Amino acid sequence: MKVSIIGGGGLVGSCAAFALQTGGIVREISLLDVNEELAAGHALDLLHGGPSIADQVINSGGYEHIPSSDVICITAGLRRQPNESRLDLINRNTDLFLKILEQVDAAGVKQDAIVVVVSNPVDILTYLAADRLKLPASQVIGLGTQLDTIRFRSLIAQHCQLPPTQVSAIILGEHGDSMVPVWSNANVNGLPLDKFPGWTANLAADLFKRTKGSGAEVISRKGGAGFAVGVAIQDVIEAIALDRRQVLPVSSVQDGTCYGIRDVALSVPTVVGRSGVVDRYEIDLWPKEMQGLRTSGNVLRQTLNQVLNRVGSR
Repeated sequence: MKVSIIGGGGLVGSCAAFALQTGGIVREISLLDVNEELAAGHALDLLHGGPSIADQVINSGGYEHIPSSDVICITAGLRRQPNESRLDLINRNTDLFLKILEQVDAAGVKQDAIVVVVSNPVDILTYLAADRLKLPASQVIGLGTQLDTIRFRSLIAQHCQLPPTQVSAIILGEHGDSMVPVWSNANVNGLPLDKFPGWTANLAADLFKRTKGSGAEVISRKGGAGFAVGVAIQDVIEAIALDRRQVLPVSSVQDGTCYGIRDVALSVPTVVGRSGVVDRYEIDLWPKEMQGLRTSGNVLRQTLNQVLNRVGSR
């Protein structure tokens, strides 16, 4: 399987490439970036480590890689400027993203290719990618709350002094302020978290608050998130490459089959395989979680309407 990473010269794109290299699953990794020298440098650095990891093809270049790509991962994006509003940043990133989609479309995409959107605001851009590209909506997946979910699990594990892989918890909805922690299904090897010694509602609220602020904390400490988001991207791409049919909280355009939400992209429990979105599961939620998820959909719809009013749809 060949994966092309648009934005491969940046922190997120290069960390995703490294995670995919260490996974040893994909056959070819191509780094595409407006800064061609930086992408070439990352590709060379990765190439040097190949003999100790896996037999892979690692290269860089431009959109000539798109027609032969099985997965097209878009990580390119702009950062918020001082005194810039959230909507201003969304508009700037949308404009950049639409130009990328035009170039991808012009290059030619394989009929069975999967597009993985990482750029933010990921839910809005996932909807636009599904709308603009000549692919079934099921072949467009946003990273969604997969990153939030693994951050969530890591912080729960750290506090409870547990192996992170034994903690099961999920975040749904928007990758943003209206994300929803699903405490009703959270457990440690089958033991509900609310039965865990020392567990309280205040502790749960604090852990979720820390999760929501994790991205900002990493940015304030080191300038940008890279390692964990690279691993989250690896989770999604390897589920596609191996046709794992793994349930992941990724973003896709909803059609009403889950919780009655439609015409907006957000994260629900999603079966991910070689064909992209294979299925979605409507797991039981507490009433407040259900309300939170629907509120998340409404929040995203308001922003999406503002974006569509400006750029239009296909």
